[in-house]
Amino acid sequence: MVLVITFLLGMGNFACHTAVLGSGHNAITAMSEATLRLARAASFALEFGLLCGALYAAQTGHFHWVWLYAGYTLVNVGAAWSIVTGRF
Repeated sequence: MVLVITFLLGMGNFACHTAVLGSGHNAITAMSEATLRLARAASFALEFGLLCGALYAAQTGHFHWVWLYAGYTLVNVGAAWSIVTGRF
C-alpha cells in the first residue's frame, strides 16, 4: 500500500510540474526555447529520480524517506498553486 501511495504522490508531483511549465509564468516565458527545452528535460529527470528513490525507500521499508517525499510533495503543491494562480 505504501508503494501505491508513494506512486500517487509522484504522479501529483509530475502534474504540478507540468502545470507550472504550462502556466506561462514570466520566469518560463523569459527563457529561450533551447534553455527551456534543456531545463524541462533536466527537471523532469530530477523529478523522476526523486520518485524512483522514494519508491525504492518504500519498498525497502525506509518509511522516513517516504514521509520526507510526502513533505516535498506538499511544498511542491503549494509552490505550483502559487505560481499557476499568479500569486507569485
